[in-house]
Amino acid sequence: MSELAQNREPAGSLRLAPPVSLEMTTLHAPSPADPLDLGETASRSGRRARIFAHRGASGMFPEHTRAAYRRAIEEGADGLEIDLHLTSDGEPVCFHDATVDRTSNGTGSVADLSLAHMRTLDVTSWKTPKLPGDYGAGNAQLMTLADVLELMIDAGRDLELAVELKHPSPFGDLLETKVLRTLLRFGWDPETSVIPAGEFGQHAVTVSFMSFYPGSLLYLADMVAPDKLCALVSSVTEVQVQKRLERMPLAIAVRPVVAAVMRGTLRDSEALIWNGRVGIAGPGLAYVKDHRAEIKAWVARGSRLRVWTVDDPQDAALLIDIGVQEITTNHPARLLQAVTPGG
Repeated sequence: MSELAQNREPAGSLRLAPPVSLEMTTLHAPSPADPLDLGETASRSGRRARIFAHRGASGMFPEHTRAAYRRAIEEGADGLEIDLHLTSDGEPVCFHDATVDRTSNGTGSVADLSLAHMRTLDVTSWKTPKLPGDYGAGNAQLMTLADVLELMIDAGRDLELAVELKHPSPFGDLLETKVLRTLLRFGWDPETSVIPAGEFGQHAVTVSFMSFYPGSLLYLADMVAPDKLCALVSSVTEVQVQKRLERMPLAIAVRPVVAAVMRGTLRDSEALIWNGRVGIAGPGLAYVKDHRAEIKAWVARGSRLRVWTVDDPQDAALLIDIGVQEITTNHPARLLQAVTPGG
């Protein structure tokens, strides 16, 4: 059985669940601004590529915290990139790992912890023991999707939000459903993928959805246009296989199976890009360097390229030469300077 099939079975088929109807969950809000033409916007700003802050300004502050997100917006990032898991009580929360051990003083799986419990965790001291006071108190640093949307809507300018759905998830496609419900509460328009922002709706938060798991993107395709879907791809290495096996029993015995499943998932994601089922290709930097012909072909076919995680200005220059339009980085200020002529 493929990893895609294993991941989707617990929650049923890939069809969008009825509870996500617009009538039930959409707030009354001003008509959003026209969706951003990303190429034109980058051109108007004089930048050769758009810059997404990877987990916020995570090179400076702890990843996925209020401080990291606020800093990225202040530095002028075009958008934020966030990772979402569900808590035990079904709240989409910004966390990269499936467990809280690496980036907090807690332990255990995000899926086993309630939001109230996660709010009690120290998610900053592992990197920054003392945050600047104007970036919020320590107990206000854990961020949910709703917290991020509030922050972006109040930013006073157009922004983009790149949402990564983290799989495999014990909740199956309930993760996608909960994310869509939250977006709809904030006035998200599925047709344009825009949330109106600003006092009079003069600004916009434009949302795109990303995943390494094709099933997540196929599920979302019932409601989201292809140009707002991003297939993340990364070469399958021995290091990645070993990392996937870390929490598995009988790791040595299942290693060949796990490696084969990972390679199959990669092929499925690449197929979504080649077939135009998604409009954004999201390769890692190492993948780009190893597959330049494919990258150039995707650009030539009209795909948008969003490459992660790029912190070296020389790498940014290479990507721009290839035709990459969007770059994800831990250091938004540094990369903004690199992609701005005369910066």
